[in-house]
Amino acid sequence: MARSVNQVILMGNLTRDPELRQTPSGQSVCSFSLALNRSYRDANDEWQEATDFIDIVAWGALGERVSQYLNKGRRCLVQGRLQSRNWEQEGHKRSKVEVLANDVTFLDGRNDGAVESDEPKVPSKKKADKDVVIEDVGDEPINLDDIPF
Repeated sequence: MARSVNQVILMGNLTRDPELRQTPSGQSVCSFSLALNRSYRDANDEWQEATDFIDIVAWGALGERVSQYLNKGRRCLVQGRLQSRNWEQEGHKRSKVEVLANDVTFLDGRNDGAVESDEPKVPSKKKADKDVVIEDVGDEPINLDDIPF
């Protein structure tokens, strides 16, 4: 029997903040969606824009990192495989095709492209009024005994 290939590489923007959940067994699973923009020429030879929305699932530590570092609007590259699921809901059969992520690469800087960010802010090192600046006073050598620590 011949083997099949099921490999997907997608680059897009998150449509919503990632949703991190735990299975009953304690396994982490993160769900998010990517918006993929594309251009094409219609029947009148005019350029049209379209957007596809693809659901992504990341398990374990990968899902935890995605939930921690990505949020709505951020760009990322997802490598994974297509997976289909079937279930019954309120008497109706449902199905869904999604991408099961093997790897997610964060493409933006910490705050590039983010709509909102709940990330902790890291204070930048700014000069305060009470900071002491020692200037060079010439060619005199520094006496290490004069340093108080």
